[in-house]
Amino acid sequence: MTEPEFLELVQHNPVNLAILERLPELQLEDTWLVSGSLFQTVWNVLTGRPVTHGIKDYDIFYFDPDTSWEAEDAVIQRTKTLFRDLEADVEIRNQARVHLWYEDKHDISYPPLRTSCEGIDRFLAFANMVGLQPDQGGAVNFYVPGLGDMAAMHIKPNLTDNFRKDRYEEKCARWLGGWPELTVEHS
Repeated sequence: MTEPEFLELVQHNPVNLAILERLPELQLEDTWLVSGSLFQTVWNVLTGRPVTHGIKDYDIFYFDPDTSWEAEDAVIQRTKTLFRDLEADVEIRNQARVHLWYEDKHDISYPPLRTSCEGIDRFLAFANMVGLQPDQGGAVNFYVPGLGDMAAMHIKPNLTDNFRKDRYEEKCARWLGGWPELTVEHS
């Protein structure tokens, strides 16, 4: 699958399309629509399922050196306003802050990141490692190290230092429940 083919498939989902069209309005640095809403839309198109099948939320990463909760919350509120008409759960997180809360939530350390793409690199499976970044001029940038695995519907673990087998297996079980065509490598 090529990057343009990936973009075309992702845009079958009207929520992805709306997010990609409006995201530049937030005027944030290093902002990406990432992971589940992208790869699951592709799986849905490839398997003939409704385009929103199995998608629980739409994740957006951005990077702001201001790691205060107040700054991130202001972005969260702006995002809620921008996407309030969509019947979808749109979540946005500052990747510069993840190391501040990740260990408490997941019981494993997480080093500080320098970019949003470093956050994409830390997803539990390679097939999840996809992101799209629209710019003000209507072009889309790609960060898709997992494109081949995603297109092949092949799940293999990304054994970074934040990898947890239990979380990986839990996610794989959920994905297999929605897309039994997947091939899963167990860790």
